[in-house]
Amino acid sequence: MESSVDYNAIVEGRAAPPPSARLLGWRHLGFDKETGTLRASFEATADFLNPAGMVQGGMLAAMLDDTLGPVASAVSGGALFAQTLEMKVSYLRPGRVGTIYSEARIVRQGREILFLEGRLHDAEGNTIATATATAKAVRPR
Repeated sequence: MESSVDYNAIVEGRAAPPPSARLLGWRHLGFDKETGTLRASFEATADFLNPAGMVQGGMLAAMLDDTLGPVASAVSGGALFAQTLEMKVSYLRPGRVGTIYSEARIVRQGREILFLEGRLHDAEGNTIATATATAKAVRPR
């Protein structure tokens, strides 16, 4: 599967993020070329809560996936995208309504396979969840 999304256009405000990213309140916060780390944030709303009043785990996983996916594009200058093949999420503390921050990086990159890691944290820096993922490197159309 190929993608026609221009990540750089989204970051520069020339294109809207995909609908799933908009649903999650995704915002690009920066990319550190030296460490290869992408930073973003999400706005967790009351619609994201489970019956216990915490952000539902699937929403947190979606936030992680929406940070892990774009890091390949950021590292490659838009030449590659990451198509997630599998992802493992560890939930460490509850997510709450408000801003949730994320960061992701490529741990190892082969010709066709990427190994990624990311984390979500609150405004105080407390880790909410972490993820590792394997993704296929795809070239945009």
